[in-house]
Amino acid sequence: MNGKFLKLKSSFPTLVAFIFLLILSLSALPSASAQDWVRTGTNLGVQRIRLAAADFKLASSDPQTATLKAVFDSVLFNDLKNSGVFDMVAKSMAPEQSPGGPQEINLSAWSAAPANAQMVAFGSFAVNGGRITVQGFVFDTRNAQTPQILGKQYSDTAGQENARQIAHRFADEIILQLGGGINGICETHIYYVARTGEGNKEIWVMDYDGEDAHPVTHLGTITLSPRVSPDNSRVAFSSLGKNGWSIRMYSLVLGRMVNFRSPGGTTLSPAWSSDGAKLAFSSSVTGDPEIYTSDASGGALHRITAFRGPDVSPVWNPKSNAQIAWVSGRTGLPQIYIMDSDGANVQRLTDGGYATSPSWSPNGQFLAFAWNRKYGPGAPGGQDIYIMDIASKRWIQLTHDTGANDFPSWSPDGRHIVFQREGEGGTQIWSMLADGTEQQQLTHRGSNSMPNWSWK
Repeated sequence: MNGKFLKLKSSFPTLVAFIFLLILSLSALPSASAQDWVRTGTNLGVQRIRLAAADFKLASSDPQTATLKAVFDSVLFNDLKNSGVFDMVAKSMAPEQSPGGPQEINLSAWSAAPANAQMVAFGSFAVNGGRITVQGFVFDTRNAQTPQILGKQYSDTAGQENARQIAHRFADEIILQLGGGINGICETHIYYVARTGEGNKEIWVMDYDGEDAHPVTHLGTITLSPRVSPDNSRVAFSSLGKNGWSIRMYSLVLGRMVNFRSPGGTTLSPAWSSDGAKLAFSSSVTGDPEIYTSDASGGALHRITAFRGPDVSPVWNPKSNAQIAWVSGRTGLPQIYIMDSDGANVQRLTDGGYATSPSWSPNGQFLAFAWNRKYGPGAPGGQDIYIMDIASKRWIQLTHDTGANDFPSWSPDGRHIVFQREGEGGTQIWSMLADGTEQQQLTHRGSNSMPNWSWK
């Protein structure tokens, strides 16, 4: 008996340690309820509509028609699948028919197994006289009396890019109609930094799904942190010149650089207010990196932080423009803080580790940011993307064991986040739903970083 007791007693500390580590590791995982509050706040918390997207019917004999229709069909299906709103019917489960108009649709065939579709998108695709014409419809398969939900017609010059854009426009109409009145993101763009063959870094732009990537700037230097204005007319970014780092401005309307009065020192990480009237950025013009605001041309400069230690990466609350989140090293390792836009009411949000790159959700409820918690209290791990509810300071981790993840940026619908991931394939741009699901790689070649989602 005594031998057994001594054996149990000697193993007791090990057992306690194991239980403590188990509890600690479980507490770091997002619970179902934690995921629920994120999904609700990001418009992902509703039951998905089961939607079928029929291949559109060929409606002309032009030799371009089949090829361009295939592009349209593929883009439309992927747009709807990526939206976070629909449970898409697989093409293999869809009826063989390709209805071109309301008189040709057999609703019972789409509502029955195996499709079991609640809604079906269908229509016709034609090329005549060098122009694409698309007629698109959405029908409720279980409402035989008044099934039509949506009917649209589009026309544009024949070409693959226009076939893609028509699909994007129709997908956005469907998402707006069926997704709770929230605009879709299929016509939005992502600005980012791409390393060129000469070792420079330029600003590039691509469609939300990673297609049609092309350069914006050709400055032959290193550019960082692109931020597109709310009206999509300008891109502000940091650029390395003969006098060091400064904020520069590129007009997307004029296709050239335009003047911006950068204050001097090392000036980095610009961010637009949601009304387009102001910029916030970090500058060391007085010696210590502090957060400043200015008007859209760099005038009316105003310093809003004054504390020893670097203050960088500001971002406005887009709902009100009354608050700014930023990164400060005033207590040692960088942490996420928020303050009023005049510098009052400073609050620290993160409780340790190494936290950077805040991005404010469109509804003003959440901050997404990069956090390496192994430097402080909590479960160890790599650099991952997190979301925090600002009012309660609850957070969940969105990426796990997938390399170094950084620079999150919200989509304008609040349902998606784009970010950079550094792994075995180098640094590339990825996107995911705002609850961390459906992660997909958008860029595949070269080195691509610091994405910024356009406002609309």
